[in-house]
Amino acid sequence: MLRKSFSYLMVTVLLIGVASAFAQKQKKRPVRKKARVEDTRVYLVHADVLHFDQYENPDATILNGKVHFTHQGARLYCDSAYFYEASNSFEAFGHVRMYQGDTMSLTSDYAYYDGNEQIARARYNVVLKHKKTTLYTDSLDFDRLYDNAYFFEGGKMVDGNTELTSDWGEYNTKTKMSVFNYDVKMKSPKFFLTTDTLYYDTRLSMAHIVGPSHITSGKSKIYSEQGFYDTKNDRARLMNRSVLSNGGKTMVGDSVYYDSKQGFSQAFRHVVYVDSQNKNKLTGNYGEYYEYTGYAMTTDSAVAIDFSQGDSLFMHADTFKIITFNIDTDSMYRKIHAYNKVRAYRKDVQAVCDSLVYNSLDSCMTMYHDPIVWNNNQQLVGDRIEVFMKDSLIDHAHIIDNCFSIQQLRSDTACYNQVVSKQMFAYFVDGNIHETQAKDNVLIGYYFEEGDTVPIIYNYQETSELRMFLKDRKLQKVWTPKTSGTMYPLNQIPQDRKRLPGFVWYDYVRPLDRYDIFNWRPKKKVLVDE
Repeated sequence: MLRKSFSYLMVTVLLIGVASAFAQKQKKRPVRKKARVEDTRVYLVHADVLHFDQYENPDATILNGKVHFTHQGARLYCDSAYFYEASNSFEAFGHVRMYQGDTMSLTSDYAYYDGNEQIARARYNVVLKHKKTTLYTDSLDFDRLYDNAYFFEGGKMVDGNTELTSDWGEYNTKTKMSVFNYDVKMKSPKFFLTTDTLYYDTRLSMAHIVGPSHITSGKSKIYSEQGFYDTKNDRARLMNRSVLSNGGKTMVGDSVYYDSKQGFSQAFRHVVYVDSQNKNKLTGNYGEYYEYTGYAMTTDSAVAIDFSQGDSLFMHADTFKIITFNIDTDSMYRKIHAYNKVRAYRKDVQAVCDSLVYNSLDSCMTMYHDPIVWNNNQQLVGDRIEVFMKDSLIDHAHIIDNCFSIQQLRSDTACYNQVVSKQMFAYFVDGNIHETQAKDNVLIGYYFEEGDTVPIIYNYQETSELRMFLKDRKLQKVWTPKTSGTMYPLNQIPQDRKRLPGFVWYDYVRPLDRYDIFNWRPKKKVLVDE
């Protein structure tokens, strides 16, 4: 009996020990936390006076004096309020202030706040401040869910030194992006912009133009319908055939870059640079201009067009450069450089050379490296050709070294009047040649004509100087000092006299029209026979 009792006792103790161990093990298991329920209620923190008016506003708790609400991290203050606890909203009156974190504040004379929608509708003398950006308006809705502020009865945003105004707009306090519509004006100490639609990134101080817009920066004016303007650094990148103008000069391109601080502009693709004061134009697929130095350059299918005279002169080269000296002074002048495969066309004159320089100081255009000039049926070559202008018309020309003047009598004949010398001069009146001179080692091969149409005799002469006077492009008088030479019948002209030394008729090189200036044809130096 004792054994049974002892055995029972041992079993009982063992069971109690197992149960105790199991219970201890169960106590150590983590307790599952319940899901947190978001509190969306608007809380009244303080008011000096609280009362009800069952007749005037039975749904509202009327609050007066130092009213303070909180809602999901926002703090709201006012002088008095109607608190609609059932709809989780309130109306605030007098010195309304809302704070969200330590970076945003909203003040107004009146506001309605909907706690369920998290929208504040502020009215009258509204000021929204977010970091360094301030928005002024009379009607603003602020959506806390999407961090968006909307104004729709006119507003002004101040971002550093930049000020924007428009009839309608919005600002996102999270992305710091804003949109302005209708009668948009943007200004800073260095520029003024007007448009109808503008996007503005306050983080980067970057304005995005998406409609017809005008920008004024100092003396420069910009028209664009698509582009970006960096208001902090005064830089613009514009597309869609934007136009940049400054002091009678305009630049247009498929895309344009402009740096106001540096006074530098670039244009890309189908570039057109026009100087209306000097009546010339540059075109190409790349161009640049420095307004502070007056330097301009264009390349890639570059063309210079001079329209100062009756007919426009079209000139093509690999590159054109304009360099301005003594800018913004009374002694200012410019040099225009054209280099590599220059070809020029006007109805009455055509030219080719390797490079060219025009100097406005003495109105001189100098052609270098194998220059050739054609005028009607006349061809002129030399080592260097200088052309001097006066009142936008040619005044005189100077051909230097290895000068050769050739005149074809008719296009259907192999008869040419020729003059070879070391130097040649041509003088013009009202743009028409009236005198030519040849000096030093002059050789002359000239046909006398019957009735100015049929050559009858050939005259070969050697002299030290030749002067010819013309009227209406017709020879009136010839003067030479002592000469030596021979007159030949047409069928007895020696070959070495018929073609003077160095004779080449470069008709295959000559530009045929304004479009042919792009087709470079090198000299072949093939002697033309009868």
